[in-house]
Amino acid sequence: MKVIIFGLGNFGTSLALNLTETGNEVIGVDYKMDKINLIKDKIAHAICFDSTNELGYSSLPIKDANLLVVAIGENEGASIVTTAIIRRLTKAPIIGRSLSPIHDTILQAMGIEKIVHPEQEAAERLTNKINFKKIIENFEIDQNYSISEIKAIKEFHGKTIEELKFREIYKLNIITVMRRKEKTNLFGNKIVSSEVIGLPTSTTVINPDDVLVVFGLNKDISNLLDNY
Repeated sequence: MKVIIFGLGNFGTSLALNLTETGNEVIGVDYKMDKINLIKDKIAHAICFDSTNELGYSSLPIKDANLLVVAIGENEGASIVTTAIIRRLTKAPIIGRSLSPIHDTILQAMGIEKIVHPEQEAAERLTNKINFKKIIENFEIDQNYSISEIKAIKEFHGKTIEELKFREIYKLNIITVMRRKEKTNLFGNKIVSSEVIGLPTSTTVINPDDVLVVFGLNKDISNLLDNY
């Protein structure tokens, strides 16, 4: 997937790097050259220009993008203007970062369906990580159930899911397994990314450094973590 990210602050940069590591072609845009220099060798392309200036868009392959993200976090006005310009230039999905309730209202009026609040969402994820120690990432389904990413402990290494009797012992379902994979990016640099192996079977063998994506009751996830 080809993704253009406007705004390379902490949120925009983290998103660009994570998307690149998971196999996407990312173009990062920022008006500050120092931010471009920090990321230019780590993503497909990094372009320095003021995204509130419509004339600068001639240098962007905006019509080829599958997704655009307005991640600007320092200037609400610049974020709104940028969103308005790209909304007019493309029919591709747009994710907008909101900085305030009124910003939410403006983005909704523009027809932006996906609106994110990184600081709030990061705080919620941190709360979950504190509450569920040893969890890499946690996604609450409701008050009782969660999907959690948990690093495989040493006792799991080299064993199949059937041998682990995971469902019987831990009362959790392994949805999939995320496995470290080394590959070379567009610039010839080696990067490590996570590869999802798909739906596991009873014969799937757990390797060192694997991350198990499990689903179940929060209390059962907590019980599993007591073994860590």
